[in-house]
Amino acid sequence: MSTLLTLDEVEQISFRMLTASGASALQAVPTARSIRDAEAEGIRSVGLSYLPTYCDHLVCGKVIGTAVPTVSAPRPATVMVDAGFGFCHPAYEVGEAPLVDAARQCGVAVLAISHSYSAGVLGWFVDRLARQGLVALMFANSSATMAPFGGKLPFFGTNPIAWAAPRPNGPPVVADLSSSAVAWVTVNAAAEAGEPIPLGWALDADGNPTTDARAALAGTMAPSGDHKGSALALLVDVLAGGVTGSNFSHEASGFGGRVGGPPDVGQIVIAIDPVATAGPSFLERFEQEFTAMAAESAVRLPGDRRHADRAHANQSGVEVPDQLMAVLTQYAEHGAPA
Repeated sequence: MSTLLTLDEVEQISFRMLTASGASALQAVPTARSIRDAEAEGIRSVGLSYLPTYCDHLVCGKVIGTAVPTVSAPRPATVMVDAGFGFCHPAYEVGEAPLVDAARQCGVAVLAISHSYSAGVLGWFVDRLARQGLVALMFANSSATMAPFGGKLPFFGTNPIAWAAPRPNGPPVVADLSSSAVAWVTVNAAAEAGEPIPLGWALDADGNPTTDARAALAGTMAPSGDHKGSALALLVDVLAGGVTGSNFSHEASGFGGRVGGPPDVGQIVIAIDPVATAGPSFLERFEQEFTAMAAESAVRLPGDRRHADRAHANQSGVEVPDQLMAVLTQYAEHGAPA
């Protein structure tokens, strides 16, 4: 059995859960909005089912619920936001306007978010910039769950990369990719459901490929494309951990459980104004590329499925299993257990 929620109701219960667990409105509002959007786009592994972890981390101190992000501009095309060990989403929101302004003025600009937490769905961030006519890239590191190719000990996070580009009509093209074969939360969801995972997603604790999701959680995620995924994960760590002055993946406390203090990871967002280099007709050129790619009937553009899921969720809401709904209600009424 399940409960049907509108997207407004998803956002409302998310806000209630976060504030009941110790988050200020400044921290809770954008984070709840991101949960709503994850549910709307069918990315449910980092939606409502993962929100109790956010709340647990507020209570145990992995996330500082009263943090106030601070913004600085050390260079003309550089925006820096110190998240103060709070959630990533409010830190991004205070940095977005100065990032856009800097990109318009300089042609390209970077936003570095330091002392942060899990970014969730990276597409949430770059989509917003593409809707303002910018090409955007984002890099976010996370606590170690993936061994480098050839290894068996976790060293990198699943360290995702996302990018988005605007279109003259309709939603942007958005790609959101982990440098692992699959996101850790996907394997975690399979373990909780007692379901197997495809071979090639993960290794067990002895470094052997496994289809057992629980064995995978005790071992390590596998990099996407072997050495290619390792190289991308290292790039993300250099940017999101090193350039922001935050932790590298292997230094960060875990995103799961209550052990350790704030993960202290980082995010890098790059915004490019194509008008500076390609002129005002850039949208027409982009559309020619997208149309040519999608000329074959079986080809779809990155983000097409998410946009379709969002349209359906806007119309019909989302189904929440009753067992999960009971947990969400408990958290909304009483907060995360101490």
